Amino acid sequence: MSFFPRTLLWRTFLLIALLMLLSVWAWFAIFNTYEREPRARQLSQLIVSAANLTRAALITARPEARLELLRELSAREGIHVYPAEPADRVAPLPDRPFLRRVQTLVRAQLGPDTVLTLERGDEHALFVSFRIDDSDEGDYWLAMPLERIDRHFPIEWLGWGAAALLLSLVGAWLIVSRVVRPLKRLAQAAAEIGRGRTPHPVVAAGPAEIETLALAFNQMSTDLARLDQDRALILAGISHDLRTPLTRLRMSVEMSGMDEASRAESAADIDEMDRTIGQFLDFARADGGEPAQDVDVAAMLDDLAEQYRRRNAAVGVDAQPLPLQSVRPKALRRAVGNLIENALRHAGADLPVDLRLQASGGELRIAVSDRGPGIPPDEAERLKLPFTRLETARTDAIGAGLGLAIVERIARSHGGRLELQPRDGGGLVAGIVIPRSDATAA
Repeated sequence: MSFFPRTLLWRTFLLIALLMLLSVWAWFAIFNTYEREPRARQLSQLIVSAANLTRAALITARPEARLELLRELSAREGIHVYPAEPADRVAPLPDRPFLRRVQTLVRAQLGPDTVLTLERGDEHALFVSFRIDDSDEGDYWLAMPLERIDRHFPIEWLGWGAAALLLSLVGAWLIVSRVVRPLKRLAQAAAEIGRGRTPHPVVAAGPAEIETLALAFNQMSTDLARLDQDRALILAGISHDLRTPLTRLRMSVEMSGMDEASRAESAADIDEMDRTIGQFLDFARADGGEPAQDVDVAAMLDDLAEQYRRRNAAVGVDAQPLPLQSVRPKALRRAVGNLIENALRHAGADLPVDLRLQASGGELRIAVSDRGPGIPPDEAERLKLPFTRLETARTDAIGAGLGLAIVERIARSHGGRLELQPRDGGGLVAGIVIPRSDATAA
């Protein structure tokens, strides 16, 4: 499981925040680099001046006054002068670019043998070696407080930096949300189209690219809606034009002088043609624009199963009592009926068909189970497509291959899905899974 966010809003926001932090760090590095040279020159000049002034003061002062002079330097400037001893333990200067630059500048003025250190014995200070005069063979240490090399970082800078960064992040959030908000509206509208519905036009606002995308999406949605209307109109016309001659043909068969077996076969063919036309109409209208209603789904399934039992079909019902659900009753009834018809056709009227209603979490599942030959798992998704049949014992040449496609469209129009799974012991379980609409849904 990845902890990196998947939404465009958070990914873009975190990317902008990272870029801002890197930018602040880069500017701080640039400032530190360019500030190092002036500060090093200032400190080196201070060290050189202190050494030269101390040397000059000690040379010009009377011998009996030198001790008092050293006390005065210690009290007023925090400067101490020590004679260098051969046994002095001097630590190497820390390997810092700033201190290396200071040492170079100090040696350029006081001589190449000048030593700088921050630790002499157990004492910590800024030590620099010097000689009082050329005739004096002894070296001395000039000790200055370490505060002279410390850089004072104003705490107010942290506050101002944090405020600037916060304002930048707020601005980034506003910019990114302005781009993501219309994308969310487009995603919601696309989901509506995926459920077989026609969404309201998306507001074309925001950046020019987003506005162009919204306008193109609205045009696509309008074209799809017009295509569905034209298809429904064409199929309705076909139904009207075909069913009238089918009725005349049925009457002609009944009144013909053909034998009983031939007449029964012809009547069966006509009935199959009529059912095929009905499937075309069901697929064209999907939910038919039917409004949602609060329905007792368990009672609806009991009534549907009773109709099939009156036709001597073994359809059993196991329906869990549930609160009223907001569904399109005619469309849902047609979808369950298609699954029952499919089960009876391919499993045989002598084998029982089980109809079960279950609720789990926030979903409602209507399952139709049979003991037929079943469907290979790798063929389940393909059989949901229109005009698709399985060329095995599960289906034959009868039908237009629209039964499962109709159920799939109706399930999607309810925000759900159609599941085709093998049944334990053989057979098929076809389940319509839709979201629950009652207040007790988890």
